[in-house]
Formats: sequence, C-alpha cells, structure tokens
Amino acid sequence: MRILENLRSQNSFKAYFQDSSDQVTVKMKVLSCHSCRASSPLPGFIFFLTFYVHQMESAPFTVIGPDHPVIAVVGEDILLPCHLSPSMSAENMEVRWFRSEFTSFVHLYQHGKDQYEQQMPDYHGRTELLKAGITDGNVPLRIVDIRLSDEGKYRCFVQDGVFYEEAVLELKVAASGSAPHISVEGHQDGGIRVVCQSAGWYPEPEVLWRDLSGQPLSLSTETKSEEEHGFFEIKNSIIITENSNQDLSCSIRNTHLNQGKESITFYISDSFFPRISPWMVAWSVTLVILLVFISLTLILFKLKGKHLDTISKLHTELEWRRSLGDAVNVTLDPDTDHPQLVLSEDGKSVRWADTRQDLPDNPERFDSVRCVLGCEGFTSGRHCWEVEVEGLGYWAVGVARESVSRKGEISLSPEGGFWGVEQWRGQFQALT
Repeated sequence: MRILENLRSQNSFKAYFQDSSDQVTVKMKVLSCHSCRASSPLPGFIFFLTFYVHQMESAPFTVIGPDHPVIAVVGEDILLPCHLSPSMSAENMEVRWFRSEFTSFVHLYQHGKDQYEQQMPDYHGRTELLKAGITDGNVPLRIVDIRLSDEGKYRCFVQDGVFYEEAVLELKVAASGSAPHISVEGHQDGGIRVVCQSAGWYPEPEVLWRDLSGQPLSLSTETKSEEEHGFFEIKNSIIITENSNQDLSCSIRNTHLNQGKESITFYISDSFFPRISPWMVAWSVTLVILLVFISLTLILFKLKGKHLDTISKLHTELEWRRSLGDAVNVTLDPDTDHPQLVLSEDGKSVRWADTRQDLPDNPERFDSVRCVLGCEGFTSGRHCWEVEVEGLGYWAVGVARESVSRKGEISLSPEGGFWGVEQWRGQFQALT
C-alpha cells in the first residue's frame, strides 16, 4: 500500500485491519530502523490512519410498472404488476408497496420475508407479494376483495443497499350495478314520461336510450344520487310522444370496464297517449268562467275584510276568555332552576342574572340550558296559564316531561321531551 512509501528505511513492520461496516482502521508499528535519517530523533513510531472503503454499488436497475391504469372489479382480486429491468434477483432487496405515506405501507417485503407490523389497517389479510418470479425481478402485488377505497395511485419501491428506484401506477375500481328497470311515471309535456333506474354502479355510468333498430334517442333528462357506500344510483327519464318511436330500451354502461347492461325492449301503446276531446274543451271553458266568478267573489270579500277581521278578533278574544276557566296556578321549582336564573320568594317569577349563583348541583337542576320547571305536574285534562314577559330577548315557555335531561346540552323539542313556543327578536314559532 502506498501509505508505506515515506518509511524508506524500515526493515520490518506489522499491520492489522479492523473493519466495522464501511470504516477501516490501519495500525502499523515500526519494530526497528537501522538506516533512518539522522534528523529522525525517535527510534520507533506508530501510525494511525482511518479511511473509508467505498462499497461497490450494486448494479443500477429500473423499476417498471404498467403505463396504463389497472382496472379492478369490486369484490374480486387484482394483480398490480411490477418488475426490475434489467432482470435480476430481488430476494435480498427491500420491496415496499405504498400509497401516499412511505412508512404506512400496503405491503412490505424486507430481509427475505414479509413484514406486517406497520401495514395499513385497510389491507390486513388482503395483500400478497407473489414470489414465484422474484429471482427474475418480478415483484407483483395481489390485492384480494377489492373495495372502492382501494382506488388511487400505488408506488412499487425497490431498494438494494443505497440504491433504490420506484414505479408509480394507478388502480381504478369499477362495479356493475343492477339490470336497468323501466317504469312509466305518468303524462308530461304532451307525452309519457318513462324512467330507467338502476343502482350499484361505480364510477358514474353512461345511460343511453335506444329505439327498436338500436338508434340512440335524445331529449333525456337525468338525475343522479350517490348511495351510502359510494356507489351510484342512476335515474334517467325520457318523454315519449305519440309521433315518436314507441319501442325503446335503456342501456347503462360502465366506462372503466366498457361493459353494460340493457333492459328489455319496452313498447308504449297508442291508448296511453293523452288526446284532447270535445268534452275536455267544454270543461276548460267552464273552468275559466268559474275562475272569473271566484275572483269577483274574492274582491267582494276583500272589501269587507276589515269587518271580518274585527269579528275574527272578537271571536279569538272570546275563546281566550273561555279558556281561562281551565287556568292553573304554577309555582316555579327552586330545585330545578339554572344557576343564572333568580326566582322570586313566592316562586311566581324568574329573571336572568349576569353571574351564576352558588346553588347545590343536584340531579334535578339544569346546568347548561337556562331552564326552570314548575312544581305542578299534569297527567291528563285541559290546562292553561298566562305568562307576562318583559324585555326583547329570547324566551320559551311550555310543558316538559318530568324525565327530561337536566345536564349538558338538551334539545328544546318534542324529541327532547319539550313542547312549547319561543320568541326571538319579535318572531314567534313553535318548538317543533
């Protein structure tokens, strides 16, 4: 080694190597020196030399996947192809299939075996790295029981030592739904509205109406809705007139699979189409005359509107006075009022305070919503009471079940056990 060239006059030496990964330490000790230069005052010396031995890099390779999307059908298995070029063994390499996050993988082959510790939960028990051709650089991934959530981009990452490459491929998921069902939904725009309906498709399919000769029909209107689990339900309608082709069929095609399903040919008889008869004309004229008469009557009622309004108010007032016979005496329950509500000593009035009172937190007391219940309860009969309210803020009054929730957020509605009316900024509405 060239590190000894400057030791011109040494007679012998010993050297040993300590190898720890990439680093090598060389130690040489001079045992005797008979013809050293006079300027060298030391009879012996020690050299320590540390250097790096660069590992020979593995031969570079390329990771290759398909240049077109891979199509998978929901519920079936799919194979995502991936291989090395040039062909070489990947048995001792790391093969990692992942989506967006490197550490959260779909499947990992490392140290000669599959690793499942940090595998994405959605893929547990659903992936397999096929190893039949791994010595030739083939590392395809099988995914079983395909789901809609499996759709997207996948990365086939292969690493050998410090060298790595990856390929990106796209998986598209498809599902064929039910056979189209055709139904007649009534008359519309002088014709008959025919509807084609099917469910369980992914992605959103194409719908096409055809006549008996297979020619496409136009003028269709389409409404779509997505089902709970991501599948599409299609509802497509067309208006068929008496002069148009009355033999038709509906076909629905999956754009990913280039496959479709078609309904049976549907025929609409002439008797189903609406026709205008003399009786219809006479009825229409009669209807117009009747509408004119009603309009004149309404005008007369409007002229007497003030008088009728006065009568209505008197009637309402009379009904209210009659209901006072069912009036009850309500006393507010101090064990139920919210800490920011202040009751009067007689329990007949309540007001809102800016600060919370120091009240016992018993099970009956409201702790979140500012409510208070009455002491009296009713199980049957007719009851009424009169409430006087001051201020323009929010208030609500009514009846509640004795078992209503008192703690946390509650719903002031029949579902929450409350029936009543509320007022907010001058607007009144029922608590339903």
